[in-house]
Amino acid sequence: MTRPVRVRQAVPADADRVAAVFLACWHRSYVDLLPASVQARYDAAGAVALWRRVLAAVPNHVLVADVSGDGVRGVVRFGADPDDARHGHVFSLYVDPDAQGLGLGRTLLHAAAGKLRAIGYATATLWVFAGNDAARAFYAAQGWTPDDGTRVEEAYGEPEVRLRRSLSEAEGTPG
Repeated sequence: MTRPVRVRQAVPADADRVAAVFLACWHRSYVDLLPASVQARYDAAGAVALWRRVLAAVPNHVLVADVSGDGVRGVVRFGADPDDARHGHVFSLYVDPDAQGLGLGRTLLHAAAGKLRAIGYATATLWVFAGNDAARAFYAAQGWTPDDGTRVEEAYGEPEVRLRRSLSEAEGTPG
């Protein structure tokens, strides 16, 4: 990326831009992964309302990639694993499809791993759609490996696999 990128804590005023990034991913990156009925679940108003709630939460474990001249182009949300609070968890990572491949996702994921480690977690998990080969390859390159966890959430109806990584290795993740 030729323009400076600043990873920073998301604030409620970021909701509109974060929602736009989320929707771009939801409707463009998932077009071949999710049925149209599932993709239609989020429109602009619903996405903004969702992210306003998330960003108003205390604590707010959301970071954004703020690109000089372009504003927010990526977002990562993390916290305790809802299935096992002994582990950290990455709930979502979205990078504007027009900015994918520029290192924003790697930078955000690395920053989230550092924050989770600082909170005291030694490992973290995340869920990815089983058919999302690009995302699975991206996460594998960052040291995330399948741990045999699988699920199909009713809301999405698509198989997901759980990935896990040690956070003690996160410092060595290439940037």
